[in-house]
Parts: sequence; structure tokens; C-alpha cells
Amino acid sequence: MSDHARCMWMRGGTSKGGYFLKDDLPADPAARDAFLLRVMGSPDPVQIDGMGGADPLTSKVAVVSKSAREGVDVDYLFLQVFVDQALVSSAQNCGNILAGVGPFAIERGLVPAQQGETPVTIYMENTGQVAVATVQTPGRCATYEGDAAIDGVPGTHAPVPTEFRDTAGSTCGALLPTGKAVELVNGVPVTLIDNGMPCVVMKARDLGITGYEDRDTLDADSALKERIEAIRLAVGERMNLGDVTKKSVPKMMLVAPPRNGGAISVRSFIPHRAHATIGVLGAVSVTTACLIPGSPAADVAEVPTGSRKTISVEHPTGELSCVLETNEAGEVVSAALLRTARKLMDGVVFG
Repeated sequence: MSDHARCMWMRGGTSKGGYFLKDDLPADPAARDAFLLRVMGSPDPVQIDGMGGADPLTSKVAVVSKSAREGVDVDYLFLQVFVDQALVSSAQNCGNILAGVGPFAIERGLVPAQQGETPVTIYMENTGQVAVATVQTPGRCATYEGDAAIDGVPGTHAPVPTEFRDTAGSTCGALLPTGKAVELVNGVPVTLIDNGMPCVVMKARDLGITGYEDRDTLDADSALKERIEAIRLAVGERMNLGDVTKKSVPKMMLVAPPRNGGAISVRSFIPHRAHATIGVLGAVSVTTACLIPGSPAADVAEVPTGSRKTISVEHPTGELSCVLETNEAGEVVSAALLRTARKLMDGVVFG
């Protein structure tokens, strides 16, 4: 078994992890996962013997390969390496790590860089979705320097605008897997939705909180987390996800009215720890829920009019704006967000 592999460590959006070419990892999934657990130092709450940062947001992996699919440049498999469990999960996408896939593909020679900027069409293997990331390539080289800023990341960097297509029901089989806009689970009205990320959306006040708490306060509230987990376990089968006890989906979204000029305030659990921000595809699902009459999100959101809507999601460390395009029936047909990425290290990692 190989004990090392070529790897690029990158920040993608508000997450961080290792980016690998598929051929540089063991072909057998079990051997691959065992290697990645050693690379990250899992299972260990502080991941002291590996590259992981003792947080789900910094224990992530992108596996990238040249695509044979028509109209697609690269295939991308996202793997969540659990921190304190010997688990590697492909049950979800990650729109933050996605932000680094385009630059990585160009740096590794999978996609030829164009002058100025280069669109990279990415097939997300986890759910069969397609995204187009536009990478800044002055002088036909990927750059990470620029004036774009995203909340949750200090400084400014090159923008990586990303458009998502055909995301509805990518994991659960339908936008609303139960066919209902709202239903009662353990006495709490919820919306079960999948527009790129399976999510359970509920009002924060129905869980006994304001929805404006910081991350540390939420993480310290064991009673709240137990109640949220009970709801999550209860909806797994309904969302066509099966037993979700050991899965990282669905994500749990607690919403409240905006108070800083946005459209909605969100506190998300991913799923057992409070998120410092909000995941990209989680934001797409939540903002889509804002457009569903009668849903908990729609009840508290302030949504702009028109077929093209910019919906600002307030989260613990700032905001994330999602641009939704809707058709005449009010259905979301595409979503776009602005992310940034930065190369941190390129070399060989040992497991």
C-alpha cells in the first residue's frame, strides 16, 4: 500500500482540504479511504497526527480527474473525512471545496488556460450535478490574487463565480422528496428539501432559540443539538436517504427573519456541529425554500421580486448571496454564487 501521494492543499470558499488527482490515490475505495484517514489524522478530535484542522470544514478532500463526459472538463468527487470517527463519506457535495477544483484542474494541466479567464465545467460525481466555475487566468495561468471578498475568509482574492445547473433532487430524487412544502416532525414544522444539498429547514424559534446565536453558543447547547439530531434521524427515510445515523446529510437549517439587511438569517448544523458560515449548496437549498409558499423559510424571509433574485443569507460570520433564476412557474432553474480559493501547498502528503 502506498504511504504517500501528490497533493495540493487549498482553501476553497470557507473550507480547506486536500486536492488529489484520482490516479494519484489508491484505486480501491477502501484503501483510498484508509489512506485519507491517515493523512487527516482521523479519528482524533484534534487530528494531531495528520493534516486535518480538528474541524469538519478543514477535513475535506477533492478527487479530480479528466472527464470523458460530453461538454464536461473534469469529474470531481468530494469526500468528507470525519474528524473523530474512522469514516470517509461521499454522501454529499461540497460547494466550497468545489471553488478550488477549477484552479486545481488548470494547475494540473487537465484544462488548458485561456487568456483572461477560463470556464471549467465540472461534473460532481456525488450527485450527478454540473457546475461551471470561471477561473481568473491572466497570462494563461491561474491566479489567486484579486479584489473579491467573501465573509468567513480574511482578505481579498480572485473571484471564482460558480453557476449550478439541474440541482433539484440531485440526492433525494426530488426537490421536495415527500412532495410537501411543510410537515410536522417531532412537533416542529419543517421543510425537507434538496436543491443541491439535502436540508431540513425549520424556524429557530420553534427550537427555542432566536436564530442569532453565535457558533460557540450553539455548539455548547447539548439539549438543542439532541433535539435537532432526533429530527434528523426521523426524516432520513422520508428524504430517501435511508438510515442517516452515520451520514453527514441532511444538513439542519434553523432560520429567522433577517436583521442586517439580508433576506434571511440561518444557523446551520453540518450536521452535528454548528457551521461558522453556511455551505454553498446548503445556501442554494435554503434560498430555494424561501420561494416555497407556506414553508418555514418563506414565513420569515424577505424575498425580492422578479425572475432573477439575489437572496442574501445572513450567517454567524457575515452573509452569502445566492442569485436564483426562476421560470414562469416560479421554479428555480439555476443558481450562482461567488466564491474564492487559494493554493496553500503543493507537494507530497504522507499517510
